[in-house]
This record gives sequence, C-alpha cells and structure tokens, in this order.
Amino acid sequence: MDKKDEAPEVKLPKLTPAEHKVYNRLADGMNYYHDHFKSTWTLLHKACTNNSRPSGMSIRQFLTTALEFAHHLTMHHTIEERHIFPVLARKMPKFRKELELLTQHKQIHEGLEKFEVYLGECRTGERELRLGELKVLMDGFGGVLWEHLDEEVEELGAENMRRYWSLEEMRGMPM
Repeated sequence: MDKKDEAPEVKLPKLTPAEHKVYNRLADGMNYYHDHFKSTWTLLHKACTNNSRPSGMSIRQFLTTALEFAHHLTMHHTIEERHIFPVLARKMPKFRKELELLTQHKQIHEGLEKFEVYLGECRTGERELRLGELKVLMDGFGGVLWEHLDEEVEELGAENMRRYWSLEEMRGMPM
C-alpha cells in the first residue's frame, strides 16, 4: 500500500463518549457477529480436538451446526463485500478490492468450501464423519479466519474510523 493511500498521522483530540459511540458503531456491530462466529468455531474445533462431539449433541445436530456456521459466514462476507466494503473503500485502503481484508475473505472461503463439501458428504452418508479429518480442514483456514475477524473489528474501531470519516459522515453511513 502506498503512503498516499494512508490517512495522515495527526494527533487528534480525545473523543467524547458520544463521539466514540458514533465512531465505534460499526466495530460494535461487527464484533457482535464475529463473537458468534468465534463461539461456534470454538465449539466445533474443540470437538475435533477432543475427538468427541459436545455432550448431548447428535451427529445430525453437529453437522447442522457446522454447515450453518459455514452458510452464515458466507452470507456475512457476501453482505460485507457487496454493501459495506465498497462504502468504506472510498476512504479506507484496507477495504479496497485485492487488498488485505478481501484477500483474507478469499483465503477463508477456499478452506470453507472444502469444509462444506466434507460436511455435505457426511450428511448424505457418502462418508463417515471423522473429527480428526474435520480438524485438518478447519486448521487449514482457521488462522486466517481468526486474524481476519480481529483485524476487521480493529479497522472499524473509533480511533481508526475517525482518521478517515467525519462525525457527519459516520452518522450518514447506511449500515
């Protein structure tokens, strides 16, 4: 990324609580969804690591939870790419096509597609669910997923957003 694309480093005055709330609104909203993804990921990955489904969870429930995780993450990223990132990309380089956050989406979805195919085959009975095999698939995209979930919220945090957007612009954002 060129230095010309970055917001200038300027010492900004302290935000009032009301200003912080306006500037941090997108981070708070994004964090809500990301915490859900992290929670579900942890449930699934822990089962794979322990080679045992969560207590009281049938194979069908486990597969449904895993497939819903993949479906919801795909929907989340689709909404970001079509409706949120284009608005942010007007001023924020990290949200532009082929840069970091969108590249992470591609890396995540390469692994997520393999994850979904495997789970689909388990659901239809084409293959037997083996938690060790599922863990390998999850580990293939887990690092970039967690990095992405954290980095995206950080980018949308009040201190970063105020470098690019005015309070009026933040209040007028369609998300």
